Amino acid sequence: MRDGIDAALEVVHRTGPEYGPGASNHAPMAIEAMTAMGRGGGIIPWLEAYRAALDDAPRSVAPIVRGEWREALGDAARAADWVAFFDREIAELGWRAVVALWVPRLAPALISRAAHGLIRTAHAVRSLSHVETAPRLHELAQGLGYWASTWQTLPGDPTGVDAMRSPSEAIRSVRRLHTPGFVNQGLIWQTMLRMREQPDFADTVNLAAPDHNVSAFLSDLTETAAHWYMSDRTVPFVFVHTVTAPSALRFVTPYLSDADARLAACYAWQACAAMYAWFMLEEPNWVDDPDAELPEQEELIDRAIYAAGPHAIKFTEACLREYELNPNPVYLRAAYDAPERIGDG
Repeated sequence: MRDGIDAALEVVHRTGPEYGPGASNHAPMAIEAMTAMGRGGGIIPWLEAYRAALDDAPRSVAPIVRGEWREALGDAARAADWVAFFDREIAELGWRAVVALWVPRLAPALISRAAHGLIRTAHAVRSLSHVETAPRLHELAQGLGYWASTWQTLPGDPTGVDAMRSPSEAIRSVRRLHTPGFVNQGLIWQTMLRMREQPDFADTVNLAAPDHNVSAFLSDLTETAAHWYMSDRTVPFVFVHTVTAPSALRFVTPYLSDADARLAACYAWQACAAMYAWFMLEEPNWVDDPDAELPEQEELIDRAIYAAGPHAIKFTEACLREYELNPNPVYLRAAYDAPERIGDG
């Protein structure tokens, strides 16, 4: 399986971080999730089918140097330059030190490309935590480079991180911006640019914050977001990300200081709350039927792999992992639903 991941990553690294109108390349995240679910033997055939839609890797423009990196933040044309920069940083400092330094720097832009910069980075970190190889080190550079080159922030800065309030409590104070019948246009990240027109949202980042137990905070956030996913009948792809993003943050928090981990969790809450505020058209349903039969985990994996869509694969793996930490049935029900509603997308 390890060789399979490395071989797949070598193929992925000949492609760009995005394709089409600005959609994220999900291949590296999906193949790592497949392996985590014990289906690594299928990643090469899966990638061969997915590869057809991808663009070629972008070309470099000019090197990014230490001391001048801020000037290149958010410049998508510099994606290759950012990857090269992180390749050098990882080679010199080691990947753990780079994660500890750069995740806090990039966390204010966690919403970037619907959090795919974070998610891709995090999957690379989990893969590296098992074994260090050249393709996996380069994949970390790819994830961080994508995050930095697509830098995008939301209104508001965390100032009340000691407020210690759970997301499930705080979401009651977040105003939904639209009602049933509203039709959204554009990709998630394009829509999130419109949040700049919502100055009232700036206080949201300070409505919830973890105490010393960041893991419990993330569990509460993903459980809350799984209910959003199950309640929504319009844009399920959006609420997939409100689970996969905070869940992915778990992979990097062991390499952060306590303060940096807590701050990153605040930005994860902010990103999820922004997607909720814009895209949730009706009041979520928080009630789960305690007597309903739960699907078996192997069945959920089979359904995701059969559907073949990267969102279904990543979402299922995240839900199963979250369920192990916080055995709430909503995770399993959401994972069962995903192949039907998001299928091969």
